[in-house]
Amino acid sequence: MDVTTLRVIATVCSFITFIGIWVWAFSRRNKARFDEAAQLPFLQD
Repeated sequence: MDVTTLRVIATVCSFITFIGIWVWAFSRRNKARFDEAAQLPFLQD
């Protein structure tokens, strides 16, 4: 295994992680929680 193979593996793993985070962030299951968090700065104590 040479350095180029390790770089390819790291790039593919990073891309898969990025896609996973993107899917998690834009999933409908989390929408209510994110909408609630978005309103926190506007709530008064």
